[in-house]
Amino acid sequence: MAQKPSIPKGTRDFSPIEVSKRNYIIAVMRKHFENYGYQPIETPSFENSDTLMGKYGEEGDRLIFKILNSGDYLDKVPFEELQTINYKQLTGKISEKALRYDLTVPFARYVVQHQNEIEFPFKRYQIQPVWRADRPQKGRFREFYQCDADVVGSTSLWQEVELVQLYDAVFADLGLKGVTIKINNRKILSGIAEVIGASDKLIDFTVALDKLDKIGEEGVKKEMLEKGISETALEKVQPLFNFTGTIDEKLAKLSALLSNSNEGMKGVEELRFICDNVSKLGLQQANLDLDVTLARGLNYYTGAIFEVSAPKEVAMGSIGGGGRYDDLTGIFGLKSMSGVGISFGLDRIYLVLEELNLFPETVSNTTQVLFLNYGEKEAFQAMKIITALRKENIKAELYPDPAKMDKQFKHAERRGIKYVVKETNDSICVLKNLQNGEQKEVSILELSSSLK
Repeated sequence: MAQKPSIPKGTRDFSPIEVSKRNYIIAVMRKHFENYGYQPIETPSFENSDTLMGKYGEEGDRLIFKILNSGDYLDKVPFEELQTINYKQLTGKISEKALRYDLTVPFARYVVQHQNEIEFPFKRYQIQPVWRADRPQKGRFREFYQCDADVVGSTSLWQEVELVQLYDAVFADLGLKGVTIKINNRKILSGIAEVIGASDKLIDFTVALDKLDKIGEEGVKKEMLEKGISETALEKVQPLFNFTGTIDEKLAKLSALLSNSNEGMKGVEELRFICDNVSKLGLQQANLDLDVTLARGLNYYTGAIFEVSAPKEVAMGSIGGGGRYDDLTGIFGLKSMSGVGISFGLDRIYLVLEELNLFPETVSNTTQVLFLNYGEKEAFQAMKIITALRKENIKAELYPDPAKMDKQFKHAERRGIKYVVKETNDSICVLKNLQNGEQKEVSILELSSSLK
């Protein structure tokens, strides 16, 4: 007996209803991306290995899916090298390409490669799948879509203001209330490390601080001490462990804490500009909050940092994130190209909308009307009407075989089709509503308006 086929762990098949729901989310995002002036681009699903490797750190490199060279990929490797266990050296010789790990590095490559064709500032959005050899778990897959919006070629903080508005506009359109857009600034984190005398341990300090909501104050202090951060430094940073209040109150606390750090005060002023203007312009549904423990992608971001939390009633990690980077394209030789961008977590947003029952009923609209098949002559008559209905954007189809009526009706019910046409002639058809059982004769000329 043939073995039942399967798919790799961390990947998924999507049913028609699931694809419809995903397309709904993507359509909402695309609408707002374009309303805000972002232009679509696409890049290949795989890149040259040297484009990707070394851009995400050692852990990221480990999670990149490598593609074996085509043909006899071992032919060019000396026999002696095959006997060694230096897999990194061997990988470079048998694999010259890799599946993209994210959309950001390919975007940086795109900007550098096409810099003479691009009008800067350049606002781009990109909705494509990426691949990571990660351990699959809820909300985390090995193949998933990223939905990014970035602006490069401008240092203006109005871009950050606009990206907060963009997040809010998308989530409001999706009906997702209670979303919190958390914001911080890399310069503030650097300033805090500076004033407590731990600049040389910035990464250790922020990685531990980022865990405050998971391991609590004592856990964070323990980890900091283990990393060599002094007791004196912990005393100075104590206010961060109970950092509450309005955004203005938090900014005032940060101003007092960072008064002796030029870098830190610059971060405070940047946050004040963004938060003040977002407040004046207003948000539809999302909440904006200053979270001083937020430290995602510290080696990458240089200014504002964003992370979006799902509503509290849903047990889900972040559903979006991003930030300001000053030298995205520097990795490919184009220096001083500042940018800022955000990403939406499509898969997690899907799970949140599903759990909160926020998908509209119309998102799964299937065929509106099924014409029953009584035989070749009747089928031809039905196809003439179906052809006319399709020209009016009405989803109509013919049951392909002259099967028993019971079978055709059950097919319509299982498909969720609302109407069936039982009989037709040159001028009249019998239309039945399967949801309420109503049946009526309708003229062919009136059929379209009845279905609409």
